[in-house]
Amino acid sequence: MESLEDSQLVNKYLNGCEVALSVIINRHKDNLFNFIFSKVYDIDIANDIFQDTFIKVIIKLKEGKYTEEGKFLPWLMRIAYNQTIDHFRTQKKLNTVSENCLQEEYSLFDFLHFTEENIESIIIKNQIEEDVLRLIDVLPNEQREVLELRIFKGLSFKEIAEDTGVSINTALGRMRYAVINLRKFIEENNIILTP
Repeated sequence: MESLEDSQLVNKYLNGCEVALSVIINRHKDNLFNFIFSKVYDIDIANDIFQDTFIKVIIKLKEGKYTEEGKFLPWLMRIAYNQTIDHFRTQKKLNTVSENCLQEEYSLFDFLHFTEENIESIIIKNQIEEDVLRLIDVLPNEQREVLELRIFKGLSFKEIAEDTGVSINTALGRMRYAVINLRKFIEENNIILTP
């Protein structure tokens, strides 16, 4: 069984062969543990995250959520990375996105405030920024344009209206729908933007 590819072992495991999962775990345990330990620098925490990672892997496999055939190791590492992020998120509290998008002070990145820039903070911040940028990319063009002008260029809604050739109410409406759509995507994809 040792000579089988990861995808073959996954299929065997899903067809009831528990030994196949043991082979996969043994095959990747050192790389996975070292990866986790390099982020947390604590053996006990690394062991906990390691175990949580394989629990998550088993759940996702049984739910049929492994679709990256032949790319098991990157998939496994992504789960470990997310579990590590989740660990740090339970350790820290950050500001959340403002609920009222119509105020001039509104900023989608309000929650990116850290009290100290350590490795944990950097990992969390980078992951949140990646998630937010991916979410912004799926917005309709008009909503994305208003959001980017407001967030990245810091324009007022009056300036956005002038820049895009629409009324202030239209600019506000597009921002409102952008936030509603972002919230919907966040909920649908179970994305956590706050530790």
